[in-house]
Amino acid sequence: MGLTMIDKPVNENLSTAAQAFPLGDFLGAEPWGNGHINDSYRVQYAADGGVVYALLQRINHHLFTHPQALMQNLQRVTDHIAAKCEGHTLVLQRTVEGSTVNVDPEGYHWRCFNFIPDAVSFEKVTLPSQAYQVGLAFGEFQRDVANLPAPRLNETIPNFHHGPTRFTALEKAIALDVKGRVASARAEIDFALERKALTEVLLNANLPERITHNDCKLNNVLLHQDSGEAVCVVDLDTVMPGLLAYDFGDMVRTATCAAAEDETDLSLIHMEMDIFSGLAHGYLEATDGFITREETELLVTGGMFITFLIGVRFLTDYLQGDTYFKIDRPQHNLDRCRTQFKLVESIEAQRAEMEALIASLCRQ
Repeated sequence: MGLTMIDKPVNENLSTAAQAFPLGDFLGAEPWGNGHINDSYRVQYAADGGVVYALLQRINHHLFTHPQALMQNLQRVTDHIAAKCEGHTLVLQRTVEGSTVNVDPEGYHWRCFNFIPDAVSFEKVTLPSQAYQVGLAFGEFQRDVANLPAPRLNETIPNFHHGPTRFTALEKAIALDVKGRVASARAEIDFALERKALTEVLLNANLPERITHNDCKLNNVLLHQDSGEAVCVVDLDTVMPGLLAYDFGDMVRTATCAAAEDETDLSLIHMEMDIFSGLAHGYLEATDGFITREETELLVTGGMFITFLIGVRFLTDYLQGDTYFKIDRPQHNLDRCRTQFKLVESIEAQRAEMEALIASLCRQ
């Protein structure tokens, strides 16, 4: 991929932002990655007779409405991990003034990370060995930030995984039925109402509050292009206080089913036990020594909860008229909801086996 010039207003701001970070003479930039939230670019500089690369990002302040609070979290977490990590990790670059942020004339916040070499990311887990690396990477991340000094991190998206809040929004959408879609989603609504109690199980379990990533999927783990081993975890915008079960649950949701999130053939939706085993082995290996017995006992529940919660969010958006998630077809969000709910059923059917595996690993 060659250097790419983008639309003029953004390109001018990009150039100005890139030159705010004193890494060398700015040569150009190209769009980078498959993220849908922030605008990311690999930036090229001339420095010390060679070429230096960095990752420049424009924060989406429409989603992250308090970018300064987000950047406070990022700076504290990345500095903390870098101080104890011997390998590659994300490091925020500083501007000439010593700030981690450059604000352009339109009010967008730009940040710059070191570019990690020989690392790749993938969209789907296809092997138990990959799943092991995912579990290991996110477990190591949580272990590394477990002793982050006070104060408490900012909540970049309040109530992000708060089950009762999300379910209340669904109940309101059902009651209002603003688009007349309740009838077409009756089976999914009944499925959700039958499992309402699941939204409070983790909150009522008196689990310790942790620092969590909250977007635990394969493409947020960089793997070494040759060895396939995890290098580091990326995309830290949603790092904030939470529960370990949230992150492990998100790994279960995104890694253990090979089908697409909007697959319409529900016969393809199945929780793969060998992939789950890989996740569990890696995660419990990395978190050994700080994860509690109560937390391990609810990891599988976390998988059910997060999968169910995302399904509830898709269903709510469908009933409200598709105002949050982007869609490509009229029933796109309903299709997404159905895949999540089918995956919940698959986890429910294999719950005993999954919990037995977790228990056996904890005894080792």
